[in-house]
Amino acid sequence: MTLNLQKMVKAQKPKLESVIKDYSIMLVGLVLYVLSWTLFLVPAQITGGGISGLAAVIFYSTKIPIGLTYFAINAVLISIALKILGPNFGVKTVFNMIALTLLFAIPQEYFPGALIEDNFLSAVLGGMMGGVGIGLVFSRGGSTGGTDIIAMIVNKYRNISPGRIILYCDVIIISSSYFLVHSIEKMVYGFVSMAVVSYTLDAFLSGSNASAQIFIFSPKYEEIADFINNESVRGVTVLDGTGWYTQQNVKVIMTIVRKKETSIIFRKVKEIDPNAFISMASVMGVYGQGFDKIRG
Repeated sequence: MTLNLQKMVKAQKPKLESVIKDYSIMLVGLVLYVLSWTLFLVPAQITGGGISGLAAVIFYSTKIPIGLTYFAINAVLISIALKILGPNFGVKTVFNMIALTLLFAIPQEYFPGALIEDNFLSAVLGGMMGGVGIGLVFSRGGSTGGTDIIAMIVNKYRNISPGRIILYCDVIIISSSYFLVHSIEKMVYGFVSMAVVSYTLDAFLSGSNASAQIFIFSPKYEEIADFINNESVRGVTVLDGTGWYTQQNVKVIMTIVRKKETSIIFRKVKEIDPNAFISMASVMGVYGQGFDKIRG
């Protein structure tokens, strides 16, 4: 019985470490997201996108705390998301929502005033910081709530980037903010911030999962293919080809890997055959075993 208990503890340890890591990274992302508002957008009275943007508009006009409005709206959205995205998603989202509510509850007076007088720079820097923050949360399967929930629901069934979905929702929210704030200037800066968030989010998420297709021409193809297949644990296809100039048969290695794995492969190919000919190209999407799942 004691031996079985030890095995169970060892099996649970990696899982616990993974959970702690996920929530720690998400918390860092949430802090960045809140700072993007409290340090850049709110001092400049810029209306951003999402439920946070809607809460900010209400704050500008009624002084109701952003955290309170944010929590109330997301409570409704999360109840819907629990049924569609499952309890695991819901647990993370509830955690993020509570954390954001507490972080937004910190009075604005505790933060320095506008760090930058230029509203355009405030919109850009706030958007960049917010996009990175949301990206960290998304990378761990969580959400900051609001339009993020809509994006995750659609992304579950369709191959549409989360940034694009959020952009569509935010256009509606920011456009409608004009009727409360009555400022075209702030509405335009809100669109600037929205665009920067969307671009930064997509760049962050696609950058971490970017893939490359590699073709390798070498007489030592067997050794290179074995390394990629066994050491890099990636699939390899060996194609038959003909060198048109030499009229000789050649073997061509074709593999698809994550871009972060290419440097290791390049170093090994150089070690095996310094004269190997290599062609590498970025690919828009890779679906199948070891990569992303195909969504209908």
